Amino acid sequence: MALIRIEAVEDRATGRFGLEIYHPHDAQRPIVTTAPRYASAAAVENDAIALIASAANNPGAPGDPEAA
Repeated sequence: MALIRIEAVEDRATGRFGLEIYHPHDAQRPIVTTAPRYASAAAVENDAIALIASAANNPGAPGDPEAA
């Protein structure tokens, strides 16, 4: 079962892509958006995975229940 949805959204004016993250996965509006700074949809996906992996591997990060 999907908990989040990650989408690459193309800005037609610039041809670049932004990131949108939805939670829950079927939400109508994203909880996170970025400016269209990516050159491709693949770059958006790679950065999203890197951000999630970095946060998951960073003990003491905000929201970490063991950081208290």
